[in-house]
Amino acid sequence: ISLPDRQGRSACRNGSALLFQGLGDGRFGRSRELQKIGSGVAPVMKIGDRVRFIDQTLSRLYPAPPIPLDHNDAYTLLIAVLLSAQCTDARVNQVTPALFAIAGNPAKAAALSVERIDAIVRPCGLAPRKARSIRDLSRILIDRYGGKVPMSFEALEELPGVGHKTASVVLSQAFGKAAFPVDTHIHRLAQRWKLSSGKSVMHTERDLKRLFPEKRWNNLHLQMIHYGREHCPARDCHGLKCEICRTCFPNRKTKIITRKS
Repeated sequence: ISLPDRQGRSACRNGSALLFQGLGDGRFGRSRELQKIGSGVAPVMKIGDRVRFIDQTLSRLYPAPPIPLDHNDAYTLLIAVLLSAQCTDARVNQVTPALFAIAGNPAKAAALSVERIDAIVRPCGLAPRKARSIRDLSRILIDRYGGKVPMSFEALEELPGVGHKTASVVLSQAFGKAAFPVDTHIHRLAQRWKLSSGKSVMHTERDLKRLFPEKRWNNLHLQMIHYGREHCPARDCHGLKCEICRTCFPNRKTKIITRKS
């Protein structure tokens, strides 16, 4: 077998470079890598391309994502988010109409007994702790804030039953302040999409804030929640089936086991 001369070898190298560059180009540009060379060529997105694709896909699917919890104002949103701890949004939305009918503002809730509140919210779990938190935080809102929901993380997190996620939801959805609340759906998707290691919810929140622009945080966290429920649920997909998982990780064969929040 005769080998090509020096000029021929150079041409082959140049041709191969152009071929692989072309394979790496496409919808997401040259930053796509080739995971395998030869008959098994499979492009894999780098993190920057993955973030852009996820952002574009979620915006296409959910251009105006609704807030999952029914509410009338900042106070009722605060109470609904508090009730959603270890409870589904659907169950909370079944319970809150009866609660808000008799305790739709801090003054009315503060005047009720824990037992009366608990009789309504018990289906949401963690009874009677949630009922006591609702009564006590309502009294604090009256005593310290004139019956208004405060607009700072520090003040919100000092209220009974209010943690970082609850405060983040209220600030972002009631007051339009930039925040990235991370729930179980977002924590799961961030791991399946390799946006975070998922060591903790706070770690996931920091990673997502670093990857996505601040102006997208408020809508993006809602879009991820809806996508996680409808396309990439906990007991299905497993990082293998949905549009985003298949596009970002075309060679993935093994189910992704995610850390719980």
